[in-house]
Amino acid sequence: MLYLNNDSLGTYYVAILKNEMVGSLLTTYEWSDWRNGTVLWIQSVYIDSRYRKLGIYGKLYNHIKALVTADKTLKGIRLYVDESNTAAREVYARLGMNGEHYRVFEWMKEANNEII
Repeated sequence: MLYLNNDSLGTYYVAILKNEMVGSLLTTYEWSDWRNGTVLWIQSVYIDSRYRKLGIYGKLYNHIKALVTADKTLKGIRLYVDESNTAAREVYARLGMNGEHYRVFEWMKEANNEII
C-alpha cells in the first residue's frame, strides 16, 4: 500500500515531457540536530531510459534545491547512491553535490528472505 496522500512521509516530484511522465523522485525528511533544521533526502530517482542524458534529473534536482534555498527551515539535500553506479555519481557531482563527507552503513530487517 502506498501512502501518497500523507505529506508527512514525503513528496513525489515528476517530470512531464509532451504529456508523458519521463522522470520522478521522492523527497523524505530528516531532522538534523546539528543543523537545527530539516534535511531533504532524495530517494527513488527514476528517469525513463529513453530520456536519460537530457538534463531531466538536473531540472528535478534544481527544483528541490530552489525549495531548500527559499525555506530557512530546510538545511540541505542528501541522497544515497550505490558505489557502483558511476553514471549517477558523475551526475550528482556535476550538479555540485559532494560525496566526501559520509559513508552510509545500514542494517535492514528481512522477512521471508525479502528485504522490506
